[in-house]
Amino acid sequence: MAASMIGIRKDEELSIVARIWPQRWKAACEPAKGVQWIRRADTENLKAVFQKYASIKKKDEQFMSHEDFIRRFLGLLSHKNYNPDTAWLLGNVVDTTKNGMISFAEFQAFESLLCSPDAMYGLAFQLFDTFGTGSVTYDEFEKVISHTTLHQAIPFNFECDFIDLHFGKNKRREVSYSEFTQIIHDFHEEHAIQAFKKFDADHTGFVTPLEFRNIMTELKGHLLTPLVEENLVAVAGSEKAHRVSYPFFVAFISLLNNMELVKKLHVVATKGDKKAELTREEILHEAQNFTQITPMEIDILFKLVDVLRQTGRVTYHDLEVLAPIEVEKMPYSLQTIKHMADSKETRSNFMGVLESAYRFALGAIAGATGATAVYPIDLVKTRMQNQRIGADIGELMYKNSIDCFKKVIRFEGVFGLYRGLGPQLVGVAPEKAIKLTTNDFMRDKLHPKTGELPLWGEIVSGGCAGASQVVFTNPLEIVKIRLQVAGEIMATERVSAITVIKDLGFFGLYKGARACFLRDIPFSAIYFTSYAHAKKGLADENGYNSPLTLLLAGTVAGAPAASLTTPADVIKTRLQVVAREGQTTYTGLIDCARKIWKEEGGRAFWKGAPARVFRSSPQFGVTLVTYELLQRMFYVDFGGRRPVGSESKLSRADLPPANPDHIGGYKLAVATFEGIETKFGLCLPKFTNPLASVAAS
Repeated sequence: MAASMIGIRKDEELSIVARIWPQRWKAACEPAKGVQWIRRADTENLKAVFQKYASIKKKDEQFMSHEDFIRRFLGLLSHKNYNPDTAWLLGNVVDTTKNGMISFAEFQAFESLLCSPDAMYGLAFQLFDTFGTGSVTYDEFEKVISHTTLHQAIPFNFECDFIDLHFGKNKRREVSYSEFTQIIHDFHEEHAIQAFKKFDADHTGFVTPLEFRNIMTELKGHLLTPLVEENLVAVAGSEKAHRVSYPFFVAFISLLNNMELVKKLHVVATKGDKKAELTREEILHEAQNFTQITPMEIDILFKLVDVLRQTGRVTYHDLEVLAPIEVEKMPYSLQTIKHMADSKETRSNFMGVLESAYRFALGAIAGATGATAVYPIDLVKTRMQNQRIGADIGELMYKNSIDCFKKVIRFEGVFGLYRGLGPQLVGVAPEKAIKLTTNDFMRDKLHPKTGELPLWGEIVSGGCAGASQVVFTNPLEIVKIRLQVAGEIMATERVSAITVIKDLGFFGLYKGARACFLRDIPFSAIYFTSYAHAKKGLADENGYNSPLTLLLAGTVAGAPAASLTTPADVIKTRLQVVAREGQTTYTGLIDCARKIWKEEGGRAFWKGAPARVFRSSPQFGVTLVTYELLQRMFYVDFGGRRPVGSESKLSRADLPPANPDHIGGYKLAVATFEGIETKFGLCLPKFTNPLASVAAS
């Protein structure tokens, strides 16, 4: 008996869901198979949230009122002078039994709807399906449209062919969900056409610019950015006749509807270069592949762009300024992003220290990984740079880098390529860690609150990173280099890191530090700046970098940084290696540079450049891709900035809800309710007294 009662209860819940969205349920007992774009909330957690806001109790069962759901839970219509009719319409979306109360089954079913990919259309459908029959009648359609602010501003004539075609001449036909989605898509175009005809009383096919602005602001306000709205009169009509023709009117609206397609056109034409400028002719040529965009729409586009800057060219940024409101610019997104920004500004110094420690640890792992991957190349580079020309030296040991590589394997074995790797790994961990951490720290500090980090900020951040690493780099380099060249000569006793450190002493470990500064500061300034721009250039259209693009960006950026700083690296190597009998000795940085130039010529400053490039480029490529992937895999939110390119543009599901009780599909609830206004233009009055909106703002 208990089992049968449970089955009946389950059927009742499924039938409620079926009424909310019939297309998602084939039968009362068959579960939905549609794709869900956000994880459903746990039933127990969702029930706890429901009970928190439910104010009605009947026969040991709790219910939410419409006001509980709309005003208390969602936080909509929060002003005292709110419009009760609007509150009832919005609450009616969830209240499928239409008894003025929302049960937990209805509350949970609506959460399921919000998890679906076409949730916004589903919500709009429920708004019109006021009787909960699974279809929309003419009376329901007229009632909701008549309540919108659009109808109140410019009344829609329901005695028209558009209504007759959809609801029948006698207006008794009911439309299904799929049919409704097309009606709501086309309705606003019909409303705009009616408005044009109303203002064109003489049937000339023209309206004045002021009338054009009136129609656009009242009926198409959801498509207008502030820039477009402010310049509607300025761009209206042709150059000769300052009147707006019907074709211009239709093309203008079509352009705003197709702005996302125009942005895609720019991306295709420029191969993803968002800073590239396109002329009208180039846009026209590419538009041949997009039949939805007409030459007249492109003419209007360039009129709008000329308001920004009169260059006769258009960039992707121009299109973003002109494009209708997007997800990240919607009110709910701006509020959430502001909340996130405020939390970053108010985070404690302790959290900043923890973030630096976290980055330091990941940087150490990444540095060790990169160093191990390219150490054989580094050994060859060092031996080539230390090879000197002189009257007393005799025959050169190595002809080139490849010859050096072969001879090391032949005489010292494969493990000879890793001679000195131990101390290298011990030193490279703090060296790379402090370098990466300092660069990130400086970028955070120099980053403006809005916009991107300027070029000078990138250079300064990289330079500071290079300077900070010398405290670890110099001792590491001098020990590593002496171990690497130890295999070139026969020694009576085995040379180890301990013996080198004992021989040098503490201050000896910083021999050649000035040359190290001369190399590392410009190297890091060039490298991190190049890496940031290469990463941005290789990102996809959503700003996301895959591991492959990270590796490629890190490798490409290493080439100019390594090659341009080779002279400083040669001087540093000569100063740090113990000169053997017959070799030239140096007293300092300038003395070393002068003697190399005099004895070996300018080409000597570029010795080992190929090996240095082939070592530094892949090493930093491996290091940076490891560092960034570790931050993604073991992400911890310290209230700071995430690495650029580590995530795509924020979607509604990515943004944290303003109310922590909005879990599962309810994370998107406010977004979806606001979306029916910004996407469909279904603007419902929020106040009983229209003047209250002015006072509230």
